[in-house]
Amino acid sequence: MKSGLRIKKLSSYEISNFCRQMALLIKAGISPAEGIDILIDDTKDSSSQKVLNKIAQVLHSGEKFHVALSMSDVFPEYVVHMVTIGEESGTLDTVMDSLADYYDREENIQSNIRSAISYPLIMVFMMLIVVLVLIIKVLPIFQQVFAQLGTNMSGFSQSLLNMGNLLNKYSFVMIAVLIVIAFLFFYFSNTEPGKKNFKKLLNKFRPTHKLMQELECERFASGMVLTLSSGMDTYEGLSLVHKLVESKEMKDKVSKCRELLMDGESFPDALSKANIFTSFYSQMISVGFKSGSMDTAMKQISERYEHETERKIFSLISVLEPTLVIILSLVVGMILLSVILPLMGIMSTIG
Repeated sequence: MKSGLRIKKLSSYEISNFCRQMALLIKAGISPAEGIDILIDDTKDSSSQKVLNKIAQVLHSGEKFHVALSMSDVFPEYVVHMVTIGEESGTLDTVMDSLADYYDREENIQSNIRSAISYPLIMVFMMLIVVLVLIIKVLPIFQQVFAQLGTNMSGFSQSLLNMGNLLNKYSFVMIAVLIVIAFLFFYFSNTEPGKKNFKKLLNKFRPTHKLMQELECERFASGMVLTLSSGMDTYEGLSLVHKLVESKEMKDKVSKCRELLMDGESFPDALSKANIFTSFYSQMISVGFKSGSMDTAMKQISERYEHETERKIFSLISVLEPTLVIILSLVVGMILLSVILPLMGIMSTIG
């Protein structure tokens, strides 16, 4: 497991690492209890050992692997449920591998969201700092130069200077605002409630709504891959995946799909009528259903969504980067030109 593990719900990256290691050990014929002991010996981090020791203690008392994972209080309910199925069906190694693949993709989703959000926020923050420094520190110097030359600054630059004087006078307000911004950034990027609330905001924001829905489709497809490859029926699989998807819109679609299955619809028809996938992907599911390879079709859909969302996010960042730089350059240029051009006119007159 990842170094620095804490007694809290594990991240997708940490779950993926743990499942991958356990899959390798179980495939080698090593029991879960022996496998955990091996991981304890290989782990140097004290908090990681604490979690593994807790799992080992339950296993050595005679309990099954899924019970030990549940009692550790660091694994999601979904992992515990899938491990239970793996133990009951004798496919624990396959389930652990599938869980590792799922949480790899989940980590990739979260990484893509962080990339799409963090860079613009950092750029906007830096733009504010640069503009504030110009208004508060640089413009007063130009004001002194104009005063020595016996003239005043132009209307625009004087307005900016007045703003700077006001900000200086109420600097404690600016400090409070910056602290609030820093707190919000920490809240949205480092806490579970903050991440969920920020995703809700992105879902409601029209320019990012479609992208967030595609990420939810990828999450749905990845979850279904795991349930189908584990031999679970589609209705039970939908019940589990309903807990994995995050947006209310997707949860409603999954619920509708389950209702259609109960009414006798086939799985491809239920997916199509619930509008979970586009017609192209629904057709892929239909072909997979008829050929008996629905898990393979769902995996291909998941990978396609993953590549498509990655492409869109990187395209968004590639557009935002020069746009923000241009905006910053224009703002800084306007501020400097508002004082430099009048100053050059005065100097040429004196000359």
